[in-house]
Amino acid sequence: MFQKILVANRGEIAIRAFRAAFEVGAKTVAVFPWEDRGSLHRQKADESYQIGEVGHPVRAYLDVDEIIRVALASGADAIYPGYGFLSENPQLAARAAENGIAFIGPPAHVLEMAGNKVTAKQHAVAAGVPVLRSTDASDDVDALVAQAEAIGFPIFVKAVAGGGGRGMRRVESRGDLAPALAEAMREAGSAFGDPRVFLEQAVQRPRHIEVQILADGAGNTVHLFERDCSVQRRHQKVVEIAPAPNLDDETRNALHGYAVAFARSIGYENAGTVEFLLETAGERAGEVVFIEMNPRIQVEHTVTEEVTDVDLVQSQIRIAAGETLADLGLEQDDIQLRGAALQCRITTEDPAQGFRPDTGRITTYRSPGGAGIRLDGGTTAAGSQISPHFDSMLAKLTCRGRDFPAAVARAKRALAEFRIRGVSTNIPFLRAVLDDPAFVVGDLSTLFIEERPGLVTSNPSRDRATRLLNWLADVTVNRPYGDKPLSPSPGSKLPAIDLSAAPPAGARDRLLQLGPAGFARALREQTALAVTETTFRDAHQSLLATRVRTRDLVRVAPHVARMTPQLLSMEAWGGATYDVALRFLAEDPWERLEALRAAMPNIPLQMLLRGRNTVGYTPRPVGVTNAFVREAAATGVDIFRIFDALNDVSQMRPAIDAVLETGTAVAEVALCYTGDLLDPAEDLYTLDYYLRLAEQIVESGAHILAIKDMAGLLRPAAAARLVAALRERFDLPVQVHTHDTAGGQLATLLAASAAGADAVDAAAAPMSGTTSQPSLSALVAALAHTERDTGLDLQAVGDLEPYWEGVRQLYRPFESGLTAPTGRVYHHEIPGGQLSNLRQQAIALGMADDFERIEDMYAAADRILGRIPKVTPSSKVVGDLALALVAAGADPADFEENPQNYDIPDSVIGFMAGELGDLPGGWPEPFRTKALAGRTVSIDVVPITAEEQQALDGESRERRQTLNRVLFPGPAAEFERTRAAFGDLSALGTPDYLYGLVPGEEHVAEIDPGVQLYVGLEAIGEADEKGIRTVMTTLNGQLRPVFVRDRSVAVDAREVEKADTSKPGQVAAPFSGVVTVKAEVGDAVRAGEPVASIEAMKMEAAITAPVDGVIERLAIGATQQVEAGDLIVVIRPSQPA
Repeated sequence: MFQKILVANRGEIAIRAFRAAFEVGAKTVAVFPWEDRGSLHRQKADESYQIGEVGHPVRAYLDVDEIIRVALASGADAIYPGYGFLSENPQLAARAAENGIAFIGPPAHVLEMAGNKVTAKQHAVAAGVPVLRSTDASDDVDALVAQAEAIGFPIFVKAVAGGGGRGMRRVESRGDLAPALAEAMREAGSAFGDPRVFLEQAVQRPRHIEVQILADGAGNTVHLFERDCSVQRRHQKVVEIAPAPNLDDETRNALHGYAVAFARSIGYENAGTVEFLLETAGERAGEVVFIEMNPRIQVEHTVTEEVTDVDLVQSQIRIAAGETLADLGLEQDDIQLRGAALQCRITTEDPAQGFRPDTGRITTYRSPGGAGIRLDGGTTAAGSQISPHFDSMLAKLTCRGRDFPAAVARAKRALAEFRIRGVSTNIPFLRAVLDDPAFVVGDLSTLFIEERPGLVTSNPSRDRATRLLNWLADVTVNRPYGDKPLSPSPGSKLPAIDLSAAPPAGARDRLLQLGPAGFARALREQTALAVTETTFRDAHQSLLATRVRTRDLVRVAPHVARMTPQLLSMEAWGGATYDVALRFLAEDPWERLEALRAAMPNIPLQMLLRGRNTVGYTPRPVGVTNAFVREAAATGVDIFRIFDALNDVSQMRPAIDAVLETGTAVAEVALCYTGDLLDPAEDLYTLDYYLRLAEQIVESGAHILAIKDMAGLLRPAAAARLVAALRERFDLPVQVHTHDTAGGQLATLLAASAAGADAVDAAAAPMSGTTSQPSLSALVAALAHTERDTGLDLQAVGDLEPYWEGVRQLYRPFESGLTAPTGRVYHHEIPGGQLSNLRQQAIALGMADDFERIEDMYAAADRILGRIPKVTPSSKVVGDLALALVAAGADPADFEENPQNYDIPDSVIGFMAGELGDLPGGWPEPFRTKALAGRTVSIDVVPITAEEQQALDGESRERRQTLNRVLFPGPAAEFERTRAAFGDLSALGTPDYLYGLVPGEEHVAEIDPGVQLYVGLEAIGEADEKGIRTVMTTLNGQLRPVFVRDRSVAVDAREVEKADTSKPGQVAAPFSGVVTVKAEVGDAVRAGEPVASIEAMKMEAAITAPVDGVIERLAIGATQQVEAGDLIVVIRPSQPA
C-alpha cells in the first residue's frame, strides 16, 4: 500500500480522497494556489503546499509540472487526480510514471483512448456497442461546419478532453454553429489545455444513464450497476439516481453488458464510467447509444457506493497499489444492489437569476443528518469564502432508502433541514425538482428542467431571520433615531384582564343588527353622548407624524374592545396612515386594517376618506373610488368619514355613493369648518354657508353629519349655534371633530353636547391636547353622572393611559407638535396635523427659532389664495406656498401683485388651475390669471389602464396591491423594496425596529406562532475603505456576522460603474468572474455577437451584444475581475430605443 498520496485536486473530492487514504493507512498531501488557501481541503491533509502563480488560481491546478514538483518534494509515492482539472490528462499519468510515482487511475495510453471521445467511439463500434453519428476531432471551425450536414440538426459540440459540461454546446441550426464552435474551443482550451472539439448527433428527449466500472491490472472487469443522471442543466448533472428507475430488465442488462465490453476492449484499469443515452421519444424510443467513457471517478459515485456498499475511492487506491478485484472481494456475482439512492448537488447558484454563481462569505451553515443521509462537502462552514474562480458546489447530498420513493422522501427532509446563509443556493430549486410528480415516479429525461421552467422560481427561500437581522444591524450602526429612550416597556403597563373571554357586545353589533340607516337613527335617538376615539389614527398623526406601528395598536386593541366597548367607533385607518405605512413603516395598510378588525370585533372601525381622492391627494377615477370603498368595507371599515378639502359635495358624491352601495357601511359626511361664524364681519363662512352645505350633504344620502374642525377654530358658542341649527333643520345625527391646539376645545365639545350633538371625538389623555384631540378621560369625567353621560368607565379609560404614555415615549424622535397650547392658531388657522409637520420643516430649513414668521406667511398665503378651508390636501397647498415665500424672503403683497416674478410650487399652480375643485368664495383675481399666465396645466383625472381595472375587479390581494400602486406609486414601490430586502418587519418590537440592538440585551422576535428568534449584539467592527462595518451578532445562540454600510462614513473609494439594464446599449456582467473584452471602441456589432467573455466557476461564457450598434465605450480594462451587474461595454444602438 502507498505510504503518502498527493491529491491533485481541491474541495470536496480532495477531502473524499483524504478520507479513503486515511482508511488504507496512507498519509496525505494537498496542493493549493494562493487564492485557495482558505479552502477546507488544505486543512484536511497531513501536509499542504502552495502551487502556481498568484493571480492564476485555476491555471495552478492544471499545471502538471507543479503537481510533480510537490509530489517529489513531499515524498509522495502516488497521485490521486479526482475529477475535473487534470483527472483525464494523459500527461500527468505519463509524468508520474516517469518519476516513479503511481497514478491512481488508468495508465496514460488508456486515458488517451477513453478520454478521447472519437477514439472511444471507434473502440465502442469494434466492441459491438451502439454509437451516435459524429465527426472526427478538430480545431478547424470551417472543416467541422462542412461536416455538420451529414449528421443533421440539432447537433452537439463537444470537447475532446474534459467533462462537466465545459466545452459543450447544443446547436439548433447551421447559422449558430460557427460561433458555438469558437466559444466551445476557447472554453475547452482554458479548462483542459486542448481546444479540439467534435460534432455529434443529438438524441430526442434522452435519458442519460451511466454504468460504473471497476477493473484491475489483471484484466478483470466488473460493473456496479447503473445510475440515472438525466436531470441536468446545461449538460451538467443536477440529481443522480441509482439504480435508474423504470428500466426494463432487458435494457438494464444490455447497458451493463455494453459497459463491460467497452472497458475490456480498451484494456481499462481502475474506476471509470461508461455513459449512454436512452432515447424516450420519436421512432427510436427505447434505443441505447454509447456517448463516452469517463476515465475517472464521477461526482455522483456516492449513489453507487450507497446501493452497493463498495467504497469506490478506496477501491481505486487499492487497485493502483496492485490489488485485484478478487483481493477486494468484488467478483461480479458478489456485488449486490440494495435499495435506492439519489444525490443532489448543493451549489451557490441562484436559479431565479439564471443559475448565476454567487460569491461571498457563508454566514450560517447548518446541515442535515440522521438515517440515510450522507454529506460530502468541501466548503461547508460558517465563515467560508466562496471564490468566483472554482466550481460552485458546496456539498453533495446523498440519500438512500429501501426504494426510490423512500430515498426521495429522505432527500426532501434533508433539503428542508439545510440552512445556508450569506450566499444564494440552489436548494429551493432542488426542492422543487423533488416535489415534481414526474420526478417522484421516475419519468425523467435530460429535458426535465427545460420542460419545467417554473422549477427555477419555486420554493423561494424566505430567509426571514437573515433579513430581519440585516434591518436590526443597519439600524444599530446608523442609528437614524438616536438612542433608545430609557422607559419601561409599554406592554408592561397594560391592565391584567382576561383576554380569553369574548369582548362584550358593542356598537358594531348594533350596526350589524340595525344596518347603517337604523344605526344612525339609534344614534340620533340616544341620550348619552357617543364618543369616537381617535388614538389609533388622528391623535398620533397630529402628534407623532403618523408613525405608530400596527404592532403597537394591535397590542392594546383587545384591551380596548373589552374595557371600553361603549365607544361609538375607533378611528383607525385612512388619511395619512395609508401612505405613511407604505412610505415609512414598511407596512401594508390593508394588513393593519385586517389585524385591527380581528382584534376589535365589537367596535366599529372608522376611516377618513378624502372624497374622490380616497386616501390620496388628487382626484381618482370613479372606478378607483368604488374599488377602494368596496375593499375597505369588506376588510373591516364600518364607518367612512367622507370630506372634501374645499367643501365641494360634488367631489364627495362618488365616495358617498360607493359607501351607500355597500349596504353595510355608514356614510358619515363632514363639512370642514374654518373662520369664525360668530364674527359679524365674517362674510364667507357664515352659519348660512354651513347650513346650505349641510343641506347638500343630507340630500346626498349621508347617514351622519359631521363637523370637521381641523385647526381647532370652532369656539364653544359657535359650536352651540352650529350644532343647534343642524339639529333643528335635519334629522341626521351630528358628530363634532376638533383639535385642541389652543387648549380650550373640551369646552367646545361640552357646548356641542349641550346643544344636542350626538357624538364627539376624543383621544386617550397621553395622546391628546395641542394638535391632537381633547382628552377622552377629561370628556368622560366632565359628563359623568349627567344626562349626557358617555357610558364609558372612567377607571377603564384611565387604566389604558399608562400604555399610551409608554408608547409615546418610544416614538419620541417623531414628536413635532407643540410643547404647550397656542392661541396663535386663531391667527394663522393652520390645521393640527400640519402645524406639527411645518415645525419639522422649519427645523430642516434652519428656521426653528423664527417659526412665527412661517405662521404669519401661512396666514398671508391663505388670504392670497382666497381664504379656503384648510384640510388635506388644500392645507398642503397653503403650506407649500408659505414655505416658498419664506425661503425666497418674499413680501406677500409683492407676490400677490406680481406672482409671475416668483417660482411658484407645482401644488399651488395645480390648485389655481382647479385641480382640487372650485373655491367656496370664488377665485382670487387678478392673482389667479397672473399666476397661470403662460402655463399649460392639465387637471384631467388620470384614467386607469385596462390591466389596472382588471386587477381592481380581481381577487382581494390583487386589488389591494393595485390600489397601493395607483394611489401611491412611489411609496408602494418603496414598501415592496423594503419588504423584499428585510421581510415582514412587524415581527420586530418597536424598540428594536427603531433603535436596533443593545449590547448585553437579548432581543426576541416571533416570526410565526411558536417560532422565535433570539438575537444579541456582540461587537461592531471598524468601517473598511468602503464604509462597511461587520456587526457580530448572535442568532439563536450562534454567531452571525452582518455587513452594514455606515452611512456616516465618507467613502473615497471609486464606485464600480453598474449597468443600467433599462438602457439597451449597456452590457452587464452576468455574474462574478474575470472578463476579457473582445471588442474595441468603434467596432460595429450585431445583436447576439460576442463582445466579451467571462470565466468563472471553471466555465467560460460569451457576453453578447443585446442590440445592433457601435461600441461607444469600454467600461473596464482588457481583462478584469468584475461582479454581477458591473458595466462592461456601452453600445450606441443603430436604431434609437
